[in-house]
Amino acid sequence: MVPDPASNRYVVQPVLKALKVLELLAKKGHQISLTVAARELALPKTTAFRYLQTLSVAGFVTYDKASDKYGIGPQFRKLAATDTSIQRLREVALPYLRQLHAEFNETINLAIPSQHHIVYIDMMESTRALRMQARIGSRDPLHSTALGKAILAYLPDAERLSLLTDSLAERTYRTITSTKVLKKQLDEIAAQGFAVEDGENEDGATCIGAPIMDDIGRPFAAISLSAPQRRITPALTERIADALMQAASQISDNLSQQV
Repeated sequence: MVPDPASNRYVVQPVLKALKVLELLAKKGHQISLTVAARELALPKTTAFRYLQTLSVAGFVTYDKASDKYGIGPQFRKLAATDTSIQRLREVALPYLRQLHAEFNETINLAIPSQHHIVYIDMMESTRALRMQARIGSRDPLHSTALGKAILAYLPDAERLSLLTDSLAERTYRTITSTKVLKKQLDEIAAQGFAVEDGENEDGATCIGAPIMDDIGRPFAAISLSAPQRRITPALTERIADALMQAASQISDNLSQQV
């Protein structure tokens, strides 16, 4: 049985109704008039008009003055395209996540950037004791994670700088909070092809990450392995880094072939 939204005191009814307007436009697949929207949603015309105008200002709806009709806007299409791209990335990356997990039995992460953070979109957890705290959907700063650093290292200088203008939050006592020191480290990461962070985002944890590039060599995601520091030796770090870089390269190649 589907819960009644009206019975949930945390639901913001105007937001819910605005989303219903957007849902109607998406289902129709073509432009509709204010009269049609109001009738099918059982809303007063003035209320439907306010919702449509608000959604239009936000870019989720377009308004054609000539026909006096409303349709799906660019922001909605952008979100839909992003969701499709993320799903394709997860599907292509999954065999490599499994392969890395089987080889090392440590937590394997797949993430994408979102402003000043990375967002975990897939993860395969270690079956061993002492697992990491991150979960699918959670966010961590770019500057304190191997995933984020692997992405930052390959961005153009201007774009990288724009993502590091805010003060760099101190997650642990090891977190790099100096943009000058971080830039030097990012240059080293770009030269070697992978990033390593030791206890900078989570006390006692090591993470090794490699960027996933698009067909023009721009980083749009990253893959990493995270584990307790005591389980990661220098020799193992090299093995893991090589495996991650190879997996990231193969994911990039497979995605490019699907375009």
